Amino acid sequence: MNTQKEIMTPCDTATSTHSTARSLHLSSLLLMASITCLAVLSELMPSGVLPAMIEHFSISQTQAAGLVGAYAVASAIFGIPLVSLTVSRDRKKLLAVLLIGFAASNLMVALSPQFHIALVGRALGGICAGTLWPMITAYGMSLVPRESAGKAVAIIMSGITVGMSVGQPCMTWIGRQFGFQFEFAVMALLIVGVMVLCMMFLPHVKGEKRSRENSPFTMLANPGILLVIVLTFLGVGANYGVYTFITTLISTFSYPSVELAQIWFGIGSIISVILILRFIDTRLHLFLVSMFVLGCVAMLVFYSLHFEMVLHGAFVLWGIAFGSLSSIFQTATARQVRSGTAVANALQSCSFNVAIMFGSTAAGFLLETGGIEPIVLGASAIFFVGMVLSVCTRSYFA
Repeated sequence: MNTQKEIMTPCDTATSTHSTARSLHLSSLLLMASITCLAVLSELMPSGVLPAMIEHFSISQTQAAGLVGAYAVASAIFGIPLVSLTVSRDRKKLLAVLLIGFAASNLMVALSPQFHIALVGRALGGICAGTLWPMITAYGMSLVPRESAGKAVAIIMSGITVGMSVGQPCMTWIGRQFGFQFEFAVMALLIVGVMVLCMMFLPHVKGEKRSRENSPFTMLANPGILLVIVLTFLGVGANYGVYTFITTLISTFSYPSVELAQIWFGIGSIISVILILRFIDTRLHLFLVSMFVLGCVAMLVFYSLHFEMVLHGAFVLWGIAFGSLSSIFQTATARQVRSGTAVANALQSCSFNVAIMFGSTAAGFLLETGGIEPIVLGASAIFFVGMVLSVCTRSYFA
């Protein structure tokens, strides 16, 4: 009987090794995507149960916006110094500390008998978020070749899309059925579970040595970084100003439910992440301009056309614009530097969170003085400005 032994050539061995490495990297990136999913849910959960929180804590609409604003303020204030301070730390160990902070933040809100304690809990979450967002993208990008950096960021940030399209409606349902306290407690437990998986499966990656090149001041002298910071402020401020009060938007236009709006919004977000994964490394500028255009169109529809079927489409368009935010801006930031990606992204994240603070606070003021219509109209104007600026600065994103 003839037997044949398969002989592995060096080429076969190399191919097998590269395939295994790609598989391991994809698994790590997907696990990081689960972290961004839970992180964005931690940030946005109040928007789905805001009326219940207002009633429970006996606070005004503007104070309720502070539950989103405090998160953003803390993230903006502490993000850059903490990222600079921890830039040389092992990424895996730092991630564990941040996830513990996220879990504690949600647990504080769940158990809080008073508004001020919940506010502190939200601020703690913001501190962790300000450090997490720039760190986790730099962590993921360090696992892949530079030419695949955009795709790595898109995979990691796809967790945001899943969070907004699937997680947010589910968490809103849980909050409405069992109370917002139970909703935040569930989130704390989920974060602990993901932290355990991260400790088991994510690789250790050393941080960068502190140097002049990765100093925040050096980054701020880069015109490309400054441009991304401005565009981030415009895009995020417009989006979050409206999204913070999505429950009011729904009730004003007699739309069936928040959950249905979030489903259509989520469909748009899923479409955006599919397109981002396929094309972001070659079509970054097109995505940037399209995000502002679609956001502007969606807001104008909300302002002028209140037919249910048309509103379905508007939520899809808004989801496409909103769902691509983080991937576009983080990738755009990374394009402007060759080192110090985490610090550069920290500056972009600071702009992101300052925009959330200003957007939600300004929207809360407009809501109490003029209703939801001025918020929507103002957002459309901001999107238009962002569109014009992004069209005029193509060379930075080509």
